[in-house]
Amino acid sequence: MLVIVLYTVTGLVLGGLLLLLVLLPRRQRREGEPPLENGWIPFIGLAFDIHKNALEFLISRQQKYGDIFTVHVGGKYITFIMDSTQFQYVIKHGKQLDFHEFANTMASRTFDYPRLTEAKFPDLNDKMNRIYKSMQGPALDKLTDSMMGNLQRVFRWKFSQATDWKVEKMYQFCCCIMFEASFMTLYGRDPIADGHKVISEIREKFTKFDAKFPYLVINIPIALLGATKKIREELIHFFFPNKMEKRSEMSKVVQERKNVLEEYELQDYDKAAHHFAFLWASVGNTIPATFWAMYYLVRHPAALAAVRDEIDHLLQSTGQRRGPEYDIHITREQLDSMVLLGSAIKESFRLCAASMNIRLVQEDFVLELEGNQTIRLRKDDLIALYPPALHMDPEIYEDPERYKYDRFVENGKEKTSFYKNGKKLKEYLMPFGSGVSKCPGRFFAMNEIKQFLAVLLIYVDMEFVERKAIGHDNSRSGLGILLPNSDIMFRFRLRALEL
Repeated sequence: MLVIVLYTVTGLVLGGLLLLLVLLPRRQRREGEPPLENGWIPFIGLAFDIHKNALEFLISRQQKYGDIFTVHVGGKYITFIMDSTQFQYVIKHGKQLDFHEFANTMASRTFDYPRLTEAKFPDLNDKMNRIYKSMQGPALDKLTDSMMGNLQRVFRWKFSQATDWKVEKMYQFCCCIMFEASFMTLYGRDPIADGHKVISEIREKFTKFDAKFPYLVINIPIALLGATKKIREELIHFFFPNKMEKRSEMSKVVQERKNVLEEYELQDYDKAAHHFAFLWASVGNTIPATFWAMYYLVRHPAALAAVRDEIDHLLQSTGQRRGPEYDIHITREQLDSMVLLGSAIKESFRLCAASMNIRLVQEDFVLELEGNQTIRLRKDDLIALYPPALHMDPEIYEDPERYKYDRFVENGKEKTSFYKNGKKLKEYLMPFGSGVSKCPGRFFAMNEIKQFLAVLLIYVDMEFVERKAIGHDNSRSGLGILLPNSDIMFRFRLRALEL
């Protein structure tokens, strides 16, 4: 009887608190502001709806409210602009719309290091941003060459016993190869430790942390996420200064980051956390992007044959022989020249890239858009562009649900002209963000995926052993490249050597 009474009292108290929260004053739309939807759950707002399927949710609100509307999500109010012809007005507006403050706050919380913009770290943020030049321009050549060598080392190790058909899970296959090759390219080698074993251990922990990443980003306390805090600490310890000092052949970009961090009074843990954050930024989206590029090619034999023919032709024209025993040399310019390969990757980006382009409103102001349209925005709100709304627009991309490997090729060259309402779009494909939030490592990431596919298609034949179609895991909507909702078995074997 006592238990029943206690349950009843507890239920009444919780119900009363919930009712109180629901009855609290909610935000009201002001004159000049976009249509507003609060959602009925206090603080949470419409977060669950967006988490379930962001694109479906946003299109339904676009149909209800028009191209611009504000929704309450996890304690924040986000104004979405769905008209792709208006994107440029947000991208170019830097004075009252900030990205870096939002990104720094999120990253420091997620990866557990002090904010770069704190007063005790003068110029640290600017110095870190300048270092990204080591992933662009002429410096990119050395990084690209290093990645090519490491990819071939990992592939040779992977195929050392693959004399006949070998069956594996495709996502796991991509993750294993890309993680190890990228890790060695950026962080070098430990001359004493077993490289494969150590990197495999890091990868397994990384995968567990990455599964909880979406919850950390939306500020769910890490204490509520099981062993995630312990796993994060273990990953960070791999990058402590005493361990980083032992590594050889470290990339210029990581070495420069290491040098800058040494200039400041940071704890060893904080320095290591920065290196871990850079690792996530380097592979967190590149690995699933590589999977989707590979998946769509294998699923479409005509696309696979066309891209493989382009790669084989490049090898022949440069006098190179294929086979694991031969070193392959493909320059950055040669990677860029393979337009079908580039188009196939961009098409997979179009179908699976789902990062929100977010800016933090710095002060109350009126944003001017095309056609004398204006919207009033409030300080500390967010304004967001959602690229999938652009990528899946049938006016821009004919039959947008269909994979078309040569969609970004026209007359044998890269196609860059896409239109909306009769106007040429400046931003027609946005897998890497936009403006000040555009990923500084995008050129290296694109090269990595091209190199992976090139080496793969040079070395092996492959096919699915399952006929199931793979869908998207929408839990990462808004955060980058969507993961597959399941893995898929495929088989591969070394290609017959040339006579």
